[in-house]
Amino acid sequence: MPLSRFIRRLASSFAAGLGLVAISLAIGMIGYRQLMRLTWIDSFINASMILSGMGPLAVPQTAAAKLFAGTYALFSGLAVLGIAGIMFAPAMHRLLHYLHADPGDRANGQR
Repeated sequence: MPLSRFIRRLASSFAAGLGLVAISLAIGMIGYRQLMRLTWIDSFINASMILSGMGPLAVPQTAAAKLFAGTYALFSGLAVLGIAGIMFAPAMHRLLHYLHADPGDRANGQR
């Protein structure tokens, strides 16, 4: 694959990953804002800390807030793994081609 095509694929994967991060962050901010009555900036810092794996700053007080915080933490852990996979897929694909690890090449008898 030509370098220019690889760069385009890498850029589109990176943009898709950033878009998913923005959506995930918005979900967390809205949840913290509505359920914990935090300001927007406090909602942002709590959502971003959970999304990055650092942990929350504000402690939820109500049952609904606790359920949201736990669910959002579980979602964030899985989302980060998925988003990283999306963002790095073109680079890993290129690496596997470079190492001749493409199963399609072996099936066709090519090296």
